[in-house]
Amino acid sequence: MSSAMHLVMLMYGCIGVVASKNLVESSKFSSVLVFGDSTVDPGNNNYLLTISKANHFPYGIDFPGHVATGRFSNGKLVSDFLASALNIKDTVPPFLNPDLSDQELLTGVSFASGESGIDELTASLTNVLSMDQQLQYFKAYTMKLKQIVGEDQAMQRLRDALVLISVGTNDFILNFLDFPSRRLMFVTIDAYQDYLLDKLEVIIKELYDEGCRNIGVAGLPPLGCVPLQMSLKLKIDRQCLVHQNADSEKYNRKLAQRLSLLQATLPQSKIVYGDLYHPLLNLYTHPQHYGMEVTNRGCCGSGYLEVIEICNAYTPLCSNHSKYAFWDSVHLTEASNSYLADHLIRVALPLFFK
Repeated sequence: MSSAMHLVMLMYGCIGVVASKNLVESSKFSSVLVFGDSTVDPGNNNYLLTISKANHFPYGIDFPGHVATGRFSNGKLVSDFLASALNIKDTVPPFLNPDLSDQELLTGVSFASGESGIDELTASLTNVLSMDQQLQYFKAYTMKLKQIVGEDQAMQRLRDALVLISVGTNDFILNFLDFPSRRLMFVTIDAYQDYLLDKLEVIIKELYDEGCRNIGVAGLPPLGCVPLQMSLKLKIDRQCLVHQNADSEKYNRKLAQRLSLLQATLPQSKIVYGDLYHPLLNLYTHPQHYGMEVTNRGCCGSGYLEVIEICNAYTPLCSNHSKYAFWDSVHLTEASNSYLADHLIRVALPLFFK
């Protein structure tokens, strides 16, 4: 590539970044409302009778105040970074926190629950909030909203809210790939994918019926690159599992198509697909381009199996957290979450304004 062409491409890249930044800063989202699993759970599981909790050291070691809030990472989540970039709030709190102020409620909360899924069976395995239960809490939230600002303003805030959904990974890992509970029923992964997408469509329609109009739905990450998946498949060379990644890609293609068709049937809606697969695969494949070094194991302990309870105060940590893509054997580091948020700000958020 000539130096002149490289300069032109660099200029276009800079223009794109500036345009995205200006778009974000001028956005009129009233709040951020979050649904899903551990990728966006800021601590709802702390208030549940479940073993799936991240309210202990070393989780939160890089969070402001070095507090283990219940986030399944060493620091902030993608949803936190997005809320901050939109100038709404620095972090998105869990709805189950009983001490939330009116202002916290007005600017948005997360209903997400670690180890949840689209399939009710997934959440029941560890007694966490199913997506249906999260929707019930959302309805309780709307009632509180109406008490704070009145019905008309509450409905306007819901119309202007940015709704984020990040869910699906646990359905495949817990119910199909690693354990055969749903594989025995559906036989093929295609059939199970369609089952989940049908249920997800119902969830989105229910959010729309409640007044939400701006809904972003994250796709699956490359499941075959999750360190725990490599370990369970005895992948000695620590390379991503090709078949599991191919299944993730297939699901994501179906999801993107479904969301496009769904938006066409819901007047005044913006339903946006958030691609996590390709930016994460790029990060895992070329970590040096993003200041990282290790992508095939987590920072906590050996990085091969440690997660939640077995990633604890007695587990040794890597020396430089920001050099690792994964915090434990399943969940991303704050550095990876920040990278993903930047990608979504550039690529997905502008679609809400088209």
